[in-house]
Amino acid sequence: MKTIASCVEELLITQPFLEEALFRNIINFSALSEELQEPISQMLRKPVKTGAIMMALRRYSPPAHLRKSRQLQAILKELGDITVRSNLVDYTFQNSDTLIESHAKVLEHFNPKAFYGFSRGIYESNIVVSKSEEPKVLEGFKTENQIGYQDNLSAISIRLPVNNSKISGLYYQIFKRFAWEGIALYEVISTTNEFTVLVENHLVDQAFSAIKNLNLS
Repeated sequence: MKTIASCVEELLITQPFLEEALFRNIINFSALSEELQEPISQMLRKPVKTGAIMMALRRYSPPAHLRKSRQLQAILKELGDITVRSNLVDYTFQNSDTLIESHAKVLEHFNPKAFYGFSRGIYESNIVVSKSEEPKVLEGFKTENQIGYQDNLSAISIRLPVNNSKISGLYYQIFKRFAWEGIALYEVISTTNEFTVLVENHLVDQAFSAIKNLNLS
């Protein structure tokens, strides 16, 4: 059976920015209660008073990553070097029985100083390389089914603290920053202690500033 408290929780979970603002006490409970009155009344199929909603908001328990915000802030201040690589291209190929062999052909003559990233999904695989290595990719994958291509990309890589995998909410903070800045990410590449985002060239300065300012939040 739904209650006002469960409705409040359901609505806040779907709006993480609102949830964080509530946790940080930078939002007006009365105004928010009035904003939520109509959707909660619809969810419960009966009129609901704003006072009851306000009480539920004050009793709301935020998720763990918000309760541990101090720990998160400490981790963000330990973020390592930020590296930017430009003039990149991204290819998407349909997975096949021969894709690994084609990939191996590319790596045989690949410039070790060039940018390289490869990720394999269930149905497709991506390879991101420096523009200079494009002819090698085209030759190596010439028998594969290419289903996507994007050029004029830049990669921004950041070193993460070694204990980052134990901290919940870290990636949420990173993606939240991009969302707030209105930055669309073309692709994300992640290893255990390194995080890389691909953006179109015209967004690279804005994206760099967003990441750089993470430890100032």
